[in-house]
Amino acid sequence: MRLAKYLAHAGVASRRKSEAIIASGRVRVDGKVVTDPAFGVEIGDDVRVDGHRLEPEGHEVWMVNKPLGVISTADEPGKRIAVVDLVDTTARLYPVGRLDADSTGLILLTNDGDLANRLTHPRYEVEKTYRVGLKKPIRDSAIEQLEKGVRLEDGITAPAEVKRMGEREIDITIHEGRNRQVRRMAEAVGNQVTSLQRIRLGSLRLGRLGVGKARLLDEAEVERLWKDASDE
Repeated sequence: MRLAKYLAHAGVASRRKSEAIIASGRVRVDGKVVTDPAFGVEIGDDVRVDGHRLEPEGHEVWMVNKPLGVISTADEPGKRIAVVDLVDTTARLYPVGRLDADSTGLILLTNDGDLANRLTHPRYEVEKTYRVGLKKPIRDSAIEQLEKGVRLEDGITAPAEVKRMGEREIDITIHEGRNRQVRRMAEAVGNQVTSLQRIRLGSLRLGRLGVGKARLLDEAEVERLWKDASDE
C-alpha cells in the first residue's frame, strides 16, 4: 500500500494532505524518515507521524442531522458544539464539506479521506438539495432566474433545480459548493433566506433522522455514495 494511502486509511488526513505531511518529513517507517508518498508499506510496519504510531482503522461514514449553532468542524475550541461531538464512535471523523452554524440538516462525517474528496470535488458534481425558507413570497420569475443561473460576485452559478414548496419555501438542488451559495442566490433575486436545511446529498436523504441524531451508514449506502461521485 502507498504510504499516503496508509495515512489516509489511518484517519490522519485526506490522501492529498497526507502527501504533504509525508513530504515535510514528519513520517517515519521502521525508524527511518520517508518523504516519498508512494513508498510501499504493509500492515504491521511501524509507521509513525510526529512520533505517534499509526494503526489503520476501519472506515466509517455517519449521517448527522446538524442542529442550529453546531459547527461543521472536527474540533471546536470555543463554547460551541462541534458536529463530531454528536457521534458516538472512537474513530477520528471529519466533516464532508460544511454547513454553516445557521444552517441545519444532513452532513456526513467520515474517516475515509478518498470518499470525502470525491463527494466534495467539483469535478463529480454531486447534487445537494436544500429546503429553503424565504423572507418574502418568491415570484415565478425569480425561480426561473435561479434555474438558469444568477450572477454572484464570484461568477454566474450553474443552473439549479427549483421546486416550489409553499409561498415562502422552495427546494433547491445545486452541485456547486461555493461559500454560503444558496443564501447569496436568494439575495441575487431580491429575497432573503430565513431557514436553510440540507435534505439530500447525492442518493442519501435526511429522512426522519431526528435533529442532533446520527446514524452509521450501511455498506449499500456507502457504495451508492461512491457511485454518486463516479465518472460514469
